[in-house]
Amino acid sequence: MNTLIGYLTENCCAGQADNAIHGCPKGLTPGREFNVLFLCTNNSARSIMAECIMNRWGGGKFHAFSAGSNPRGTVHPITLQVLNELKYETAGLRSKDWDQFAQPDSPPLDFVFTLCDRAAAEVCPTWPGQPIRAHWGIQDPVAVVGTSAATRKAFLKVYTELEQRIRIFTALPIETLERFALEHWVTEIGKLNLAA
Repeated sequence: MNTLIGYLTENCCAGQADNAIHGCPKGLTPGREFNVLFLCTNNSARSIMAECIMNRWGGGKFHAFSAGSNPRGTVHPITLQVLNELKYETAGLRSKDWDQFAQPDSPPLDFVFTLCDRAAAEVCPTWPGQPIRAHWGIQDPVAVVGTSAATRKAFLKVYTELEQRIRIFTALPIETLERFALEHWVTEIGKLNLAA
C-alpha cells in the first residue's frame, strides 16, 4: 500500500501526469473515456456497486459496466438500499449476462475486473478491445447469514472496500503508464488488504 501511495504521490501528484504520453499502452487512446467492466457471478451486489462507484469517481475519465456469468436477474434489494442512501441513481441498474459485452458491436473494453473467485476461475468470453484484466476478490455480502443489521453491515463493508480500490485506481496516471506497468498496478490494487 505504501509503495502504491508513494508512486502516485511522485508520479501523479507532483505534476508528472501531464508529461508526454509516449508510454500510453496499446489501445488506451488518451483523451477519451476508458471502459471498465466489473464481473461477479450473479451481478446483483458487488459488481453493481462497483459500476456505480466507478461512474461516480471516474469523473468522465471512466465509464463502468457490470455483468455476471450467471446473473440473478435482479439487483439485490440491500444493494439498492445502500446505493440509494449514498445518493446514487439506481433506476437503470439491472443484472446482466456477461455475454452482452462480448458481442461484435459491444463497447471495446479497456479494463475487466473480476470481484469474486468463482467468476475469476471461469472461462470468460473474448472481450472486444484486448482489455487489461485483474482480480479484485471481495467477500460476497449476499452470502452473509445473520440479522438484518449484520447483513446491511456486510454490504456497507463491501461498498467501502470497493470505493477504496476504485479511488486508488482512478488516481493512477493511466495515460502515462506502459501497459506492463499498468497491469502490475491494477493487480497490486487487487491484493491490498482493505477489509479491516
